[in-house]
Amino acid sequence: MSCQENNSSPMRVLVTGGSGLVGRAIHQVVTEEGGAKDGEEWIFLSSRDANLMNKEETKAVFEKHKPTHVIHLAAMVGGLFKNMKFNLDFWRNNIHINDNVLQAAHEVGVVKVVSCLSTCIFPDKTTYPIDETMIHNGPPHDSNFGYAYAKRMIDVHNRAYFQQYGRCYTAVIPTNVFGPHDNFSIEDGHVLPGLIHKVYLAQKGGTPLVVWGSGSPRRQFIYSLDLARLFLWVLREYPEVDPIILSVGEKDEVSIKEAAEAVVQSLDFKGEVVVSFGNYSVLSQNEYLAL
Repeated sequence: MSCQENNSSPMRVLVTGGSGLVGRAIHQVVTEEGGAKDGEEWIFLSSRDANLMNKEETKAVFEKHKPTHVIHLAAMVGGLFKNMKFNLDFWRNNIHINDNVLQAAHEVGVVKVVSCLSTCIFPDKTTYPIDETMIHNGPPHDSNFGYAYAKRMIDVHNRAYFQQYGRCYTAVIPTNVFGPHDNFSIEDGHVLPGLIHKVYLAQKGGTPLVVWGSGSPRRQFIYSLDLARLFLWVLREYPEVDPIILSVGEKDEVSIKEAAEAVVQSLDFKGEVVVSFGNYSVLSQNEYLAL
C-alpha cells in the first residue's frame, strides 16, 4: 500500500526511545555525520521526558514538540529469560506505548511515522527465506509471544490508520542490532553484547567462558550506525505502509559459533571455553573453534 506525504516543509522529527541503542545511533548520524538536512529539527525523547505508557503524558509531549515526522523506537525490551517470565507485561506495556504514540501522532497531524519492529514477530514455524509478507502467517515462538504479538500489532495499527485516515505510517524490521551503547546485560541483553560481557568477565576472572547450545543456528547482524542511516532513508524515501526488512545480505549471515569466535578473538581470550549441549564439556579454545 503506497502512501503520499502531503507536507513539503522542513521536517521536525521526534524520536521516541532516543536514548537507546538505535536512538543514539540515529543521533550520531544526524549530529556528527551530517545526516540532518538544512532546516530539519530533531528531538530525541527518553523516559525522562514522558512515560509513553501514559496516554496523557504522551499526548502532552507531542503537543509540546508538534513533530511532522516520528521515528518510534520506544519499547519495553529484554532478553530471553525476562521475556519468558513476563510475557503479559511485555504485551500490555508495549500495546499501551504503541497505541499512545500512534494516536498522539495522528492527533497532532504527524505526516509520517516509522516504527521499529523485531525479527521475533515472524512465525516460529516458517519457510526460508523470510520476507515481509510472512509476518502474520502463524504464531511466533512461545518464549516471547507477548512482545512479538505487541510488535506485530504495530503493522495492524499502521494499516488501519492508512485505511481510515490515509496516514503514512509504516515500520521497519531490523535484524539483530549491535553497536555503541548496547545493553551488555547477560540476562537481558542480546547475543553479541551478551557474549562480549561473558568473555570480558571470564578473562577478568580467569574462568572458563560458558557458551550455551551447539552454536549452529545462523543469524544476521547489523551495526547500529548502518541501521540508523537506513532509518533516514525509510523516513525520507520509502513510500509504503507495508513494513520493510532492514538487514545485511544473506552472504553475511553467521552462525552463533562464528559470532562467539569473533568475540573471543577480538578480546584475545586465551582461557577455556565451556560449551553446553545439555551436559557440560570443557574444551580448549582450539577444540571449541573446531566444532
